[in-house]
Amino acid sequence: MKKMRMSKAREKPLARPQGLKSGDTVGIVAPAGAFQEGALDFGIELLKETGFSVRIPEDLYARKKYLAGSDRRRAETINRFFSDDSIQAIVCARGGFGSMRILDRLDYAAIRKNPKIFLGFSDITALLWALYARCGMIVFHGPVLTSLQQSDTDSVDSFRQVFFSNEPVRMVPDEPRVLQSGIASGRVVGGNLATLCHLVGTDYQPDFNGCLLLLEDRGEPLYKIDRMLTQLHMAGSLEGVAGILLGGFESCGAEAAVFEIVYDRFHKNNIPIMGGFPIGHGPRNITLPLGGGAVLDTDRGCLSFLAPAIRNEGVH
Repeated sequence: MKKMRMSKAREKPLARPQGLKSGDTVGIVAPAGAFQEGALDFGIELLKETGFSVRIPEDLYARKKYLAGSDRRRAETINRFFSDDSIQAIVCARGGFGSMRILDRLDYAAIRKNPKIFLGFSDITALLWALYARCGMIVFHGPVLTSLQQSDTDSVDSFRQVFFSNEPVRMVPDEPRVLQSGIASGRVVGGNLATLCHLVGTDYQPDFNGCLLLLEDRGEPLYKIDRMLTQLHMAGSLEGVAGILLGGFESCGAEAAVFEIVYDRFHKNNIPIMGGFPIGHGPRNITLPLGGGAVLDTDRGCLSFLAPAIRNEGVH
């Protein structure tokens, strides 16, 4: 029997957001890149068909060069929506670039008092990490509204399910790729590799000690993936990581070559490393809670969370 590596992550439970019911309101925020108006239509209609009201700020389609409006405006919308009791969940419109620019403008004290479902990926990884680390709340790595139209059925279904499900998530990749076998427990954290790397040297530098680290990316050549992992290692962010979960690395070169780079960086840590998770920039991007405790078991080829990510109390 393999010995399970126990997590050194914080023991304090994280705040779980309240689950939604039909008729609740989902607010749309644009923390990062600019986009065309029609790009959100599919996602907005999907939310309405799921039974939600949708709150769209008047300046959602603002543009300042490549950003969705000014830093002040983008941050203020997030702060306002977290403090607004009539909004029960927040979904990001698009990734791209810009989330890092507003981290110092967020009201973390107010957000900490009002945990809500907050969903996005890619550049939104900066916000996911900051809300997890500064506010002690579970957040959700999953499609943004602009990506939903290209998402497959499973991704759309998991996007919908996150608002209601009070069952612990269990993810079993169709084709698990075990780079190093083992069993480990810890909080699941991470997301986009490039974005996490760009937080190094800031007040939001990631610390993955005792955690199961999820990584995905798009359009980064192999040498850059190697360089980013090396930088995270040299900065101390990877010290004590309990296990590695690899999502998609779209247009980054051969998958086997990516795996080789990751294995070279982590195999001496004697931790489980598994790829094949349907998470990232491809058409399949299954929604996953970040911050919750889970077990990675390469023998069973699965990631199993220990508790539900949301509360379903029936009232807000």
